[in-house]
Amino acid sequence: MSHLELVALVVRDYDPAIDFFVNALGFELVEDKPSLTNNGRPKRWVVVRPRGAATGILLVRADGEHQTGVVGQQFAGRVGFFLRVDDFEAAYERMLAARVQFLSAPRVEAYGQVAVFLDLEGNRCDLLGPIAGE
Repeated sequence: MSHLELVALVVRDYDPAIDFFVNALGFELVEDKPSLTNNGRPKRWVVVRPRGAATGILLVRADGEHQTGVVGQQFAGRVGFFLRVDDFEAAYERMLAARVQFLSAPRVEAYGQVAVFLDLEGNRCDLLGPIAGE
């Protein structure tokens, strides 16, 4: 295997998820194409990813009661995505301006600056950046 191409994230609906990842987080919309479920119902193939990254997120609309039940709980309350940025302060301020909900103030750990935030569905994510001055 050469690389991890996509990770699926179950969302309530495509358009609000696209808006969050593109406008609040600054991802690029790579694909948004009509598709069909295995039993022929319409769906969309929607991929977003950080600009310049190889790995993307496949946004999958919840289909049925079971999938709807895991929206916002895919990582069992743990941090599921770790988003690395070069300019932590600029990314943090941009996300605050976009009304991203942070659960913790920025802090410094051995691996860099970190602040925990929620995606649009309530999954926990880390914003990670270098330690200031490094």
